[in-house]
Parts: sequence; structure tokens; C-alpha cells
Amino acid sequence: MLLWGLVAVGLILLFFGGEALVRGAVNMAARLGVSPLLIGLTIVAFGTSSPELVVSLQAGLKSQPDLAVGNVVGSNIANILLILGISALIHPLRCQPIIVMRDGTFMVAASIILVVTGYWSPINRIEGILMLAGLIGVILYSYRSEKRRNLPPETVTIPEIADLAARPMRFWVGAVLVIGGLAALVLGSHALVKGAVGLARAAGVSEAVIGLTLVAVGTSLPELATSAIAAFRRQADVAVGNVIGSNVFNILGILGLTAIVTPIPVNPQMVSFDLWVMLGCALVLLPFLITGWRLSRMEGGIFLAVYGLYLLCLYLGVPAG
Repeated sequence: MLLWGLVAVGLILLFFGGEALVRGAVNMAARLGVSPLLIGLTIVAFGTSSPELVVSLQAGLKSQPDLAVGNVVGSNIANILLILGISALIHPLRCQPIIVMRDGTFMVAASIILVVTGYWSPINRIEGILMLAGLIGVILYSYRSEKRRNLPPETVTIPEIADLAARPMRFWVGAVLVIGGLAALVLGSHALVKGAVGLARAAGVSEAVIGLTLVAVGTSLPELATSAIAAFRRQADVAVGNVIGSNVFNILGILGLTAIVTPIPVNPQMVSFDLWVMLGCALVLLPFLITGWRLSRMEGGIFLAVYGLYLLCLYLGVPAG
């Protein structure tokens, strides 16, 4: 019960810490004159992925690479199969071609990079620097592309973020939210990692499996909340773009930063199975979206069924354990 309590407290702190960080950072950026478009492409993307970032960094520093890598790989799989599946069941997801063709290409390319670097395990500092440089390049390219299209802020992120940017609070309040959010993220990641490792040992399963499931889904809660709200409000571009952008950030940003801090060995069993599942999800998503530029309820149900099958494989010990 103590271990489950640690996991629960960790997830709660991660969720609210990420929320506070986003709100505080958006308001500080708006006060400094940063455009809502750039805020949507950077701060919001970073904020929703901040739980994955601090958990992977924490795991890497504690020499628990299976948790660090499993967290990212499992989150990317859950983002597509679980989050988009649930969102499509709530309401069919329509999306603009540019989101699929441009951002989807970045997602597939980032997934291929992780598969290749996984085979070259460990992911070293030089590779981490290259990953981070690639993420900066993606952000700059996307920013220029969106500027040329001259789209309103709400097509890049959820309306509440655009409202926050338009009506910023006092600068010091934003700073307090950022500091408090970061503190909650650090404490939450510590509790989650400690609880998850304890559960893995108590249940006799590998840290890789815990990272790919419990930790991955838990740290993906901000993406789930954002995408589900967007689906309820018929803002499909936000739901799809949020997931695709998060997957790119998870690989290039989170693993890149973690590898810069400490080299990350990749579990051979994860390389032989889970990385390919992640890449397969990225590759399958694009044709699903291209056919009519939408993800139907039936396709969302298929995604959820496939995710259930993936979890069953993990439970039966097919890829790891």
C-alpha cells in the first residue's frame, strides 16, 4: 500500500506541477512579449511533456535506464493508441493535412532515430546533443511555417492558453507558479520512480515493463487531459497535433536531455520489440489520418484494442521480463 501511495502521490504532483508550470510560463512569456504562436509551439509542448522529462532525468540519474527509456517509449505508444483512441471515441478527429504531413513526418523521423540509436546503445552525450539540436530545428521550422500560414493562436493550442497569453497575470505570480510547478514535478518524479521500482521488485516484473506501462501512462495524463478536452470541444487539430508534437518532444527533447546528463543504455529486449511497436504506431497513424483527414470512432476503437493487445503481450512477458 505504501508503494501504491507513493505512485499515486507522484502522479498527482506531476499532473498539477505540469499544469502550474504551463500556466506560469505562458503568463511570464506573454508579459515578455512572446507571441501566442511561439508559446503554443514551445512552452505548452514542454509543459505537457514535463512529467516525462523529470521522470526520465530522475531515472537516468539513479541508474535506472529501463525506466527512463520505457517511460518515453511507452508514452509515445500510449499517446497514439490510448489517447487518440479515447479522443476519437469521444468525437471523430478531423485534422488539417499540414499537421499530418509536416508534424507526422517529424514524428516518424524521430521514431526511426530512436530505433537506430537504440541499436547503438547506449545513447551517448553526442547523440543527445544532436537530438536536442534536431528538436530546436523542428521548432524553428514549425514556427516559420505557422507564421507564413498566419493562423490564429487557438489552432496551435487550446483556447485557454490563448486567453492566458492575451490576459496575463502579474509577472511575479507567473514566477511563483513556475517555481512551484517545478518543485512539484521534482518531488512527484522522485515519489513515482521510487514507488514504481518498488512495485516492480515486489511483483517480480522488470523495471522496463513498469516504465512502459504504469509510469508511461501516468506521465501521459497531461496529454490525455488536453486531447480529451479538445475532442469534447470539437478541436480535433489540437488533439492530433498535441499527440504528434508530444511524441517528437519525448524522443528528441526528453531522451536528448537525459542522454546529455548521463548516457542511457537501452534494454536489448526493448530494442527488439517495444521500439518497433512505437515506430509501427507512428507509421500506421499517418495513413489512418490521411484517409479522409480524420480518425473515426471505429479506428479509435481499433487503436484501443491494439493497445490492449500490447499490454497483454507485456503481461505475458513476450517482449521483456
